[in-house]
Amino acid sequence: MKPVIIFRHAAVEGPGFLAQFLDAHQIPWQLLKIDQGENLPTSIADYSGVVLMGGPMSVHDDLPWIAPVLGLIREAYALDIPLLGHCLGGQLISQALGGQVTLNRIKEIGWGEVSPTAAPEAKAWFGDQAHFLAFHWHGETFTPPPAATPLLVSPYCENQAYAIGKHLALQCHIEMTEQMVLDWCRVGADEIQAAAASPGVQQVADITAALSANVAVLQKTAERVYTQWIRGLKA
Repeated sequence: MKPVIIFRHAAVEGPGFLAQFLDAHQIPWQLLKIDQGENLPTSIADYSGVVLMGGPMSVHDDLPWIAPVLGLIREAYALDIPLLGHCLGGQLISQALGGQVTLNRIKEIGWGEVSPTAAPEAKAWFGDQAHFLAFHWHGETFTPPPAATPLLVSPYCENQAYAIGKHLALQCHIEMTEQMVLDWCRVGADEIQAAAASPGVQQVADITAALSANVAVLQKTAERVYTQWIRGLKA
């Protein structure tokens, strides 16, 4: 099988549990470290799937890699190579495929419930659960592109996930490991403090209070989602 390519935009926002999942299923993958200036591929045709991780930047920032990445997303979509976006990654997919990325009405940081929509596609991705606790760290949000089906909602963000067939974009984070949560809290401590007035922002003590239990439950959902996604991988 051709490898899955994973775009990393920040050193602490790697593939996390997704890497463990791919290894467990013996699916080859390649990490492209945009944060370290690694060169983008000229074509996405040599990959079985495309994953885009999170990052602190905006799709609207004047960064030299954003336009080429948007082009690779469009190429993957045209070639029916499955896309998977986490937070910024989901926003990049929206921007590439005709959705919009704007400020969310409030910032979200920490653990918060999300609920699957009534769409049949939501059950295919997330099962029968009425809600689950996801991890959040975002100030912007996306709208689903044309032909997309909204999959998840939350009290503070109308669009938490959507699918277009085998392609999935998430505003929330399901890829978290315990170490990633701790690293983000360390790196983002000032951001948490600055946004303390937001009802969607938890303080570090609350984020880490039941860390092991919350991550373990989230990874069960991630396992289901990633299992559905790899079904669409190109041989």
